Amino acid sequence: MMSAAQSQTTLESKLEALQCHFTWDLDPSRSKLLRLRDKLEDIGTEEGNSWLGHIYNLRGFIQYKLGFKEDAQRLFSKAAEAFRQMRNADEGPWLLVNYGNLAWLHHHLGEQAESQAYLSKVDALINKYPSPSQDELHPEICAEKAWTLTKFSAEQKQLAADYFEKAIRMQPGMVEWNTSHVIGLVGAYRHNNKTPGADILEKMRIAKENDPENLYLAVLYLEQCAKKGDRIEDDARELATKVLRNPVSSYSGTKALLRVYVNYVSMDEAIDLAEEALNNHPDERYLKRCVALCYKWKIYGDSRPKQSMIDRAISLHKEVISLYPHYSLMKTISLANIYAKSNREQAKAEQIFQELLQRDLEPADKQLLYTYYAKHLYFNQKNFQKSIKYNMKAAAIPQQSSFRENSIRALKKVQHKGRNRMCREIEEFLANLQEP
Repeated sequence: MMSAAQSQTTLESKLEALQCHFTWDLDPSRSKLLRLRDKLEDIGTEEGNSWLGHIYNLRGFIQYKLGFKEDAQRLFSKAAEAFRQMRNADEGPWLLVNYGNLAWLHHHLGEQAESQAYLSKVDALINKYPSPSQDELHPEICAEKAWTLTKFSAEQKQLAADYFEKAIRMQPGMVEWNTSHVIGLVGAYRHNNKTPGADILEKMRIAKENDPENLYLAVLYLEQCAKKGDRIEDDARELATKVLRNPVSSYSGTKALLRVYVNYVSMDEAIDLAEEALNNHPDERYLKRCVALCYKWKIYGDSRPKQSMIDRAISLHKEVISLYPHYSLMKTISLANIYAKSNREQAKAEQIFQELLQRDLEPADKQLLYTYYAKHLYFNQKNFQKSIKYNMKAAAIPQQSSFRENSIRALKKVQHKGRNRMCREIEEFLANLQEP
């Protein structure tokens, strides 16, 4: 007979061998989890969304990590139901990750019999639906892991692309996998400030033909066409009518479409389009966020913005901050930068930054704040020496990010010019900088 301790050890070793959210080393900070939860809620839960089961699975894992175990169980159950409806079958390999999550959840709840039952379900699915490639995870697992990684960080997009490629190679007929793979590739290029080559553009064209209802992909393809010099104004306006007709979702292409309008059509038309969308759905927080973003872009790009526009932007940003408290740091920084453009409330910008600097923030958030405050000091306050100090504070935090790179570039620029009395200090600082 196996002792209770041996039985527990065997159970735990089986759980560790599972492929699911609990074993994928997804361990972000609490603030990142809260922001990710908001992002997933903005996707919406419209029927027909091919990623709905995966969305519920990830939302369930996030709720577990945040300490809401009952919510986690409810969301894992909704994931299973969404998969059944989408695949029109009671079971299949698409449930492997879901059953793994439930095995882990019941284990953490102390319900070992239920945990073992889900382990048995996983074994049965693996035996009934083996992976087409003996050396690879099942394509359904690869696809879900890929989609999950794209949500966690820009740095993991390449790993996500690798998993998507494995899934597609083994099971090439899944349209949504190809679409999400291409969207992820384009996102990785944008994150690195690079332009996709002709090969990626061709992949986008093929994915768009195979997934004609995906307006988000259509907008991204239009954006790439505009970048290579095509005239896209008429196509953008035609696409806008379709996007506005669709249910509100961060997957609908609204934000990407507004970016296309701002860069290649008209800034004022972008604002009109965003306001029209919000007028049609006045209670949708995601649209309020999009409208606020448009006004921010307009104000940042205008040397002398109208006060009425600044007032509208301030009002929207305050509302968005209340609707997205876990995104409040970035939105509050944007609010401060808008106040800096105001004719009558410029001092409010410095006041907001000082309040933010008093907050107890995680290192990544401190780094972000220091970089943006350095920009504010340089461009708005013309306090160049203090700006250098805050770029140093941002760069000194040993966490790789675009904000750290931005601050290091700013310091190198000052050093290269060689006219600032802090050049020697900057040189020593950069020489001794700790790598992440």
